[in-house]
Amino acid sequence: MKIENHILEEVKISLSPNYDLRPDKSNISLIVLHSISLPPTIFGNNYVEDFFCNKLNPGNDDYLNTIKDMKVSSHLFVKRTGEIIQFVPFDKRAWHAGKSSFDNIENCNDYSIGIELEGCDDISFEDIQYEKLAYIIKAILDNYKKTSKERIVSHSDIAPGRKSDPGPLFDWKRLKRMLE
Repeated sequence: MKIENHILEEVKISLSPNYDLRPDKSNISLIVLHSISLPPTIFGNNYVEDFFCNKLNPGNDDYLNTIKDMKVSSHLFVKRTGEIIQFVPFDKRAWHAGKSSFDNIENCNDYSIGIELEGCDDISFEDIQYEKLAYIIKAILDNYKKTSKERIVSHSDIAPGRKSDPGPLFDWKRLKRMLE
């Protein structure tokens, strides 16, 4: 995979309005992995894409009604099928981390790239998701020189006690092997 003008080539683009400018776009130095499914544990629909683009129609679903007005996004979303959707160019600040800190530096959105995996804490991720994620991360490492394999973290690492994703079933050892 290649990155051109801060966009991954050959992926679906669905631009989110939920982003703003980074304080210093040359300071991209962290990759944050997340998981999401809407409604929770339900896969294979367009709710996440609609949610990140402020187009979520919650219908009668209680959970979707509680989040319908939230303004969030990530840079990328990797579906369980392996499809990749980019919502925010990498040089812009996506709204994925919320209140967060890494290495005693607050506001991880300022200097991180957020990647959402379609999933949840208690269901294993698909092989194709690991494959696509490894390709994505290699492209990010090649293009953003302040990033490194040591600076790939989970949402739970930067927001402990508040977030648990991508969860205990995410295979960090497998990802690290794939990045070698």
